[in-house]
Amino acid sequence: MARSQSASLDRKKLLADPIMVTTIVVLIAFLTLFILYPLAILLVDSFITGRGPSLEVFQRVFEMHTFTTAITNTLSVGLLVSVASALVGLLFAYVEVYVKLRTRFLSGLFKVVSMLPVVSPPFVLSLSVIMLFGKAGIITRYLLGIYDNSVYGFWGIFVVQTLTFFPVCYMMLRGLLRNIDPSLEEAARDMGASRWKVFTSVTLPLVLPGLGNAFLVTFIESIADFANPMIIGGSYDTLATTIYLQITGAYDKEGAAAMAVVLLCITLLMFIVQKYVLEAKSTATLTGKASRARMLIADRSVTLPLTILCGVIALFVVIMYVCVPFGALFKTWGYDFTLTPKWFIQVFERYHGLEAFRDSFVLSLIASPLTALLSMIISYLVVKRNFRSKGFIEFVSMLAMAVPGTVLGVGFIRGFSAGVFRTGFLQGLYGSAAILVIVFIVRSLPTGTRSGISALRQIDKSIEESAYDMGADSFTVFRTVTLPLIKDSFLSGLVTAFVRSITAISAIILLVTPQFFLITVQINEFAEKGSYGIACAFATILIVITYGSVLLMNLAIKHFGTSKYTEEA
Repeated sequence: MARSQSASLDRKKLLADPIMVTTIVVLIAFLTLFILYPLAILLVDSFITGRGPSLEVFQRVFEMHTFTTAITNTLSVGLLVSVASALVGLLFAYVEVYVKLRTRFLSGLFKVVSMLPVVSPPFVLSLSVIMLFGKAGIITRYLLGIYDNSVYGFWGIFVVQTLTFFPVCYMMLRGLLRNIDPSLEEAARDMGASRWKVFTSVTLPLVLPGLGNAFLVTFIESIADFANPMIIGGSYDTLATTIYLQITGAYDKEGAAAMAVVLLCITLLMFIVQKYVLEAKSTATLTGKASRARMLIADRSVTLPLTILCGVIALFVVIMYVCVPFGALFKTWGYDFTLTPKWFIQVFERYHGLEAFRDSFVLSLIASPLTALLSMIISYLVVKRNFRSKGFIEFVSMLAMAVPGTVLGVGFIRGFSAGVFRTGFLQGLYGSAAILVIVFIVRSLPTGTRSGISALRQIDKSIEESAYDMGADSFTVFRTVTLPLIKDSFLSGLVTAFVRSITAISAIILLVTPQFFLITVQINEFAEKGSYGIACAFATILIVITYGSVLLMNLAIKHFGTSKYTEEA
């Protein structure tokens, strides 16, 4: 009864605040227009034909050999990549939290390697695998003497996606392992259990829900991935690449929409299970931080094999990243290893390099503060305010996490080039810079929102209530009280949104028009042509811009707070 009265009082306060009401209305309109509407248009395209509602499009798509092959390939890759990524992520997280490493260098190396793929372009590893293990690869041709090796296909995608996505599992599992109370494991050790027995009977059961959570998140990322299968997949088509080819090659927008709906249904199902089932179980299993510091494992029978295993993986990842700048400096990779700057020169003189870097940088720079601010506003409303549409705002803002980039791109094409807004006030949106900025915002919104919600839940409600009691309105309270308290999350979201935007490919490749040159699109184009020198030159400069931007942003915000992004990296 008291809770109901409190909720009613909160709603009355909210309705009396015009700034807050306007913010909620604008936010609902934005989320509906740029997340729900494109997805709704996909459903309409899939079920409504010229003769009315029908399953004809789905029937046609299900009979296509390319579709059945693509969905089988997608699920096979997604399943194995998720298992491998979760295991490698658990390995690195366990070594960081439990193992006493002999040198600080190893600890720093493992942390850096675990974070490298997160802030790098999504196809760098694909380029490296081709140049190291392809027909002209340094390892296959020059070290092993194999001249006909092909890295294209299932195993190429598997290796690249595992190395790309295991850092996601590592970050999720690291926090769970740190929150395990050491006394639980030490009690088992005191009773005579071996290290392996303690791990399998105590540690693993406690992190099992989190491990399942990491598995599903990686599964969603894997089946939604476009860039890596496009470059290294060869004839091994996945659903994301098939949707793209269905639009650009077969000009079958209705068929592409139906395929996109199937892919969306799979990712949505995984998202719902991950968010509402496994996340809750993980939270219930680990209810707080460890009561005291953990005694790290120093037994060489444990530390040596784990260190060697992590070291081998770390060395492999480092070689992969070093390979890219060298690919841009060699005259002809695999044949002539003379150092030359010609690929970098050609990038700027022949292939619109300056325009590509300018457009990518400016659009990402516009999108990142808007994303960070929008994320904090949504987080504030979800955590600190009580109103009827709060659940809608939280679910839709997080929904973008489950929507593959290719699906979102198809939805935007159908929604803003041939949907309700063919004419009217939004008719000029398609093909403009604004639609690219909006896609960047939508794609990065869930990450910033999750970070903001976690930060805001740690702030006592009475701090803001005292400001309201002194007569401040909601905007003033948010600006002067709430935002300063969550500045770390805000600035972290700013940097993350910039990195995600400037390295995005899957959604924007379908939306970018000839008037814009984006770096990721250029890399994809030249990698498909086999022009690896040019692709590596673009990728190298993009990596420099990405890391340089992160460092500059973190230096700039030292006066205001510490970026969690840097701490995690």
